[in-house]
Amino acid sequence: MSVQQHIEAKLKVLAPRFVDVENESHRHHVPPNSETHFKVTVVSSAFEGLMPVKRHQRIYSVLDEELAGPVHALALHLYTPAEWDRRAGDIPASPNCRGGARP
Repeated sequence: MSVQQHIEAKLKVLAPRFVDVENESHRHHVPPNSETHFKVTVVSSAFEGLMPVKRHQRIYSVLDEELAGPVHALALHLYTPAEWDRRAGDIPASPNCRGGARP
């Protein structure tokens, strides 16, 4: 199972309405086929009443093994269902790697 699949499987503990895990490693200076940089979007009622830092901490605790090992970076976009509806399902775009994107 790939790192991306492990992340997707582990996030099910949050009973998400929507999950999108995107491997963005190719946008960074890492070897081909790396799984080190991910953009994670999760919509879950588990985030109700939580400030952004608490939402992030919740994800960090769920993905503690991946963060201690192969995953170097996570871009987290975490929403309640109401927040997601207001965004109309729009996932923010990621910036290019500051070290320069590969062509």
